Amino acid sequence: MKVAVLDYAVGNLFSISNALRRLGAEPTVTSDPRLLEEADAVVLPGVGSFPAAAARIAPVAGLLRRLAREKPVLGVCLGMQLFFQSSLEGGRETPGLSLLPGRVVPLPPRVKRPHMGWNTVHPVAPSRLLEGVPGDSYFYFVHSYYADTAGGHVVATTRYGVEFPSVVESPPLYGTQFHPEKSGRLGLKVLGNFLGEAKR
Repeated sequence: MKVAVLDYAVGNLFSISNALRRLGAEPTVTSDPRLLEEADAVVLPGVGSFPAAAARIAPVAGLLRRLAREKPVLGVCLGMQLFFQSSLEGGRETPGLSLLPGRVVPLPPRVKRPHMGWNTVHPVAPSRLLEGVPGDSYFYFVHSYYADTAGGHVVATTRYGVEFPSVVESPPLYGTQFHPEKSGRLGLKVLGNFLGEAKR
């Protein structure tokens, strides 16, 4: 299975590629529109700032919007945040891909930021990504912002000063606020479930 890992000058490109390779996929780190089109699935990884990431994906934003209706697309951490309408990171509102309603806002000042380390993921609706994953399992997080959103696309939440969406699904669009590639066996299970969607 060919998986395009979108290269938009953010961290975590190669760790998620290695995890996908362990699961039998053929990941390619690329920003080439042709390779994005040809892939069976697309992954937007992400460790970095929303404004910079939004600027870098601008040349393929239209293509990503279309592909998110045609084939499985997974956003991880910042990659998931880019699915929403906008972000307040950097002190100004920056437009996102508008694939899902809502905007990205800072975690409350009463908690230490970034939210870094292991935390539980609580399912609130049936989830394809979390199929076979016990409820309230621990996954690894690194972020200072979260998606302020509500609706049927929110399938799991996590509490850190506020209850925030940690898994969103609007098939074939999927997102995790946590890093599955850093979350051990259960993280690989989540990525395997995503690859399973591409095989359907």
